[in-house]
Amino acid sequence: MRHLLDTTDFTTKEIDEMISLALDIIEHGDKYAHICEGKKLATLFFEPSTRTRLSFEAAMYELGGHVLGFSEASSSSTSKGESVADTIRIVSNYADIIAMRHPLEGAPRVALTKTLVPLINAGDGGHTHPTQTLTDLLTIYREKGTFDNFTVGLCGDLKYGRTVHSLIKAMCRYNGVRFVLISPEELKVPDYIIKEVLEPCGADYKEVETMEEVMEELDILYMTRVQRERFPSEEEYLKHKDAFILDCEKLKSAKESLTIMHPLPRVNEIAVEVDGDKRAKYFEQALNGKYIRMALILTLLNMKDSEERKENDEYITDTYKCANPRCICNNEPLSHIFRKTDDGSFRCVYCEEKNN
Repeated sequence: MRHLLDTTDFTTKEIDEMISLALDIIEHGDKYAHICEGKKLATLFFEPSTRTRLSFEAAMYELGGHVLGFSEASSSSTSKGESVADTIRIVSNYADIIAMRHPLEGAPRVALTKTLVPLINAGDGGHTHPTQTLTDLLTIYREKGTFDNFTVGLCGDLKYGRTVHSLIKAMCRYNGVRFVLISPEELKVPDYIIKEVLEPCGADYKEVETMEEVMEELDILYMTRVQRERFPSEEEYLKHKDAFILDCEKLKSAKESLTIMHPLPRVNEIAVEVDGDKRAKYFEQALNGKYIRMALILTLLNMKDSEERKENDEYITDTYKCANPRCICNNEPLSHIFRKTDDGSFRCVYCEEKNN
């Protein structure tokens, strides 16, 4: 049984196959209309969502299947104090596949240990969002016809933006991809993304603080919103929320072939005037999310059990306490488990916070 916690759970070959399946669904939707008859998808959304939840539900309905679940924690037994582990144990008795979103980082990893059916991480706090990354990859492929040899600018909240973390992990496995990380100092990409993702794979990257200084270099501009819910305080949010706004003036030096993307929802980081620019692809990107989730559901339901991956990592339990207050292990009765990294430090297995 296979699951999706992180985009790197799939090889690039498997991702390419999923992209091909999504393209076939786009071209020949009728032949997939009854393929999931009798199957049930459970959507367990412990925090608000529009695109991700509805696209999962639309995906399952268009495959001929059924959907059950909840759209907020208050309508589940979580409001009574039930743990993630217990919720998953129960729900996996009722469904054939589960899509789960949770505000606590690492919650899907806990769910993985208890589920009886394939599990999809639909976003965990500020950690990762692999199905958005699959959506992004399908959009990039439809626009560029390749995943190789271009420059992608990631702009805005790179610290808490889980879509950014997942996209970097996915894209650095392809050839000739150059990353330009555009953010204020306080919202730079987390250290573990630099030290354990970009640098080990030899990726070309640079960090800058303005769009204007790099706009003409970019083949893809991936905008993100400054998310109020990811900040430790209202003061910090207000300080940064207007830091990066894309408008038509900033696009004057951009390539005609630029692709502008955004995981949505936007607040004010992309001016409405940009919507009319032919390079703006964020609404098409949202539609691509339905198609790739159809492909993902079919892939996981049909994947045969694979040989367990051998892990050579060294783990320690309850020696340290995770310093991340948003980590699942600080909010539910769980052991604090850390994985040893190449530099000799340890990172939480749930949220990847480094022990200091």
